[in-house]
Formats: sequence, C-alpha cells, structure tokens
Amino acid sequence: MIKIAPSLAASSQLNLKQTVEDLVIAGADIIHFDIEDGNFLPVMTLGVRMVKDLRPLTKLPFDVHLMMNSPEWLISELKDMGADMVSVHYEACPYPRRTLGIIHEMGIQAGLAFNPATPLPPLQHYLPFLSFVLILTTEPEARTATYLPSVLEKVTLGKKQPELENVKWEVDGGFVFENIIDAKRAGADIIVCGRGVFANNQINSNINKLRNALK
Repeated sequence: MIKIAPSLAASSQLNLKQTVEDLVIAGADIIHFDIEDGNFLPVMTLGVRMVKDLRPLTKLPFDVHLMMNSPEWLISELKDMGADMVSVHYEACPYPRRTLGIIHEMGIQAGLAFNPATPLPPLQHYLPFLSFVLILTTEPEARTATYLPSVLEKVTLGKKQPELENVKWEVDGGFVFENIIDAKRAGADIIVCGRGVFANNQINSNINKLRNALK
C-alpha cells in the first residue's frame, strides 16, 4: 500500500502538538520533516528540535529530509531525537555512499534525495546502505512552487535499475488529490503531501480525499 507522509513544513506552526495528534487520528502513515540550512536551500522552515519535541506524541515513523550542505554532523543527534528515516541530498554530499553508511550504522533508514534537475546515477553503488530514494517534484521557488510531473519519470526509470528490489521510492512536491494518481502510476511507495493535507485546516477530510484519489 502506498504511504502518505504529511509534511509539517506546510502546516501551521502555532500548535504542532495538535497537528500531529490530528494526523494520527486521520490515519497518516509517516510524519515528514524538512530541515534546511538556509545555504543549500535558501530558506529555513523547521528547526531540528521539533523532531525531539514531537517524538513522544506518536509511534509513527519520523522521516527527516536534510536539505543542507555537509549534513553528517547532525545524524547522531537525529538518532537520539528519534528519527526513523533520514535522507540527504546527492548534490550536497561529496561522498554520498559514506554519508549513507553513517546513517545506516545508526540503525536509521538511509535515503538519497535528488533535486528535479539532477539525473539519477547508477544507484547500485550505494547498496547496501540505501533504503529509499527521494525524488523532488518541485523547485524551492515559493510556498506554492509549481508541480513538475515530468520529473516522475525518474521514479519509473529508477525502479528498472537492477538490484534495487528492496529500495523504496518517495516523491515530494505539489501533490494534491487532483494529481496524486501520477505518483502511483510512476511507482512511488511514499508520497509526501504538504498543501494536499493541510489545505483549509481540514486534515482528516484531505487525507481521505488523497486516499480515495489513489484508488
């Protein structure tokens, strides 16, 4: 079954405790965090402490997407904070296999993220450390960044690479109930949704609409 991962960066920051509780009730599968450094990505939204503060509220997996240069220093802290999945950017790591190995050794699922314009390399090089691949389907242009459906071809082609049978594919950027079926057709296993979940503060009904659209 395809998993829906609401992105807290798109939610109101006034009461994240209530937001997480609402997501649990609505049947979210994963909680997604975007952690930016203002350098690799020229914005900053959530602080890393959010992972620690929200961890006691739920047993749902915490998926932390590090949009930062040289992220290795933060990995052990994220382990202590309770992260279950951590992805780093191919473009931001001089030695991605080494970084994935550090995450893997911490007992965390290790992911490799790709910006829309970045082509996929042969991913077998990153085994056995690679647990999932995160494909971004928007550029960080603005809060309402344009959904780029053509990028989903990377999922379809990537899944054809040999030896990746146990690697999951995650997509992130611009998914709402009108277009979420695109991600399913491409072969995504996890779909990160921001506006699609939090629009009009109707978390429960929005998640139901997303699941119905996937049917």
